[in-house]
Amino acid sequence: MNTPTTITPRDGTREATREPARNPEACRVERSLYRPAADIIETAREFTVRLDMPGLVSEEIDISVTGNELTITGRVAPRVPATKEARPLVREYGVGDFVRTFRVGEGINTADITAEYTYGVLTLTLPKTEDRRPRKINVRVN
Repeated sequence: MNTPTTITPRDGTREATREPARNPEACRVERSLYRPAADIIETAREFTVRLDMPGLVSEEIDISVTGNELTITGRVAPRVPATKEARPLVREYGVGDFVRTFRVGEGINTADITAEYTYGVLTLTLPKTEDRRPRKINVRVN
């Protein structure tokens, strides 16, 4: 059976919750699971996956491919820690550990996946294998 050339998000992660402003104690940050938003774009030659991950440094991002799964993990630290002088009243910015896993089809050349992190956006480029790329067939005239 021929496996399609695809990349799809896998379920199993939950989104960060927003804490109400009425209860400052509820704004306490604990190690929670954060889920960066992702866009997946397909062209004839490749897939591009973009994840919004503001506030990280590239050393905090781990990307791996195992079998047909692409996994991105990391940690978003709180931007404003609570101190004696100041306490956050509302924290809507997602913080905590995150895991995003994508199922990768056989038509992806996993050895040539690249990643770039710029201005809080992680961009992964997943090239398609040559046999999955569209090609033009010339017609000969006899």
